[in-house]
Amino acid sequence: MRVLDKLPQVQRRSFLAGAAGMSVVPVTALSMAPTALHAASFKVLGSQTGATLLRMARDIYPHDKLADRYYLQALMAHEKASAKDAALKKMITEGVAELDAQAKRRFGSSYAAIPKEADRVSVLKGIEQSPFFQKIRGDMVTGLYDNKQVWPMLGYEGSSWQKGGYVNRGFNDINWL
Repeated sequence: MRVLDKLPQVQRRSFLAGAAGMSVVPVTALSMAPTALHAASFKVLGSQTGATLLRMARDIYPHDKLADRYYLQALMAHEKASAKDAALKKMITEGVAELDAQAKRRFGSSYAAIPKEADRVSVLKGIEQSPFFQKIRGDMVTGLYDNKQVWPMLGYEGSSWQKGGYVNRGFNDINWL
């Protein structure tokens, strides 16, 4: 049996190379959380609204395997459309404000700051009939699931009609029977 050292062996040369590489990364990028970094790309709607929309999209369509960037790609359609449509921008910003107001009433913090997913979902259930919620939910369906980069992560092999249909491709993939 081979016994391994429990402490990693750090060589001076590898330590210096790593330290030199870290000096290239800007300090501001290190200080920002990943969600804040992504939300900063919302120039029209604002970073706070962007962070809330990102959290909301992840709660409506929860996929642990998907990175934030796929949700952001779908949400960027709202950012671009809001730059041209003042009514849409107003609906989104007022919808996020209402979502945050309900979250603060029930949990004492903004929607994006609520730590438990079940609590956030209960707040979403309170606004699920609103035009704002229906707009985000409806657009996220196509924005997220039409992205061909997402398909392999969800186990979808793509359209089959071009390849003869599902009878010849995927019909007998059932391995649990």
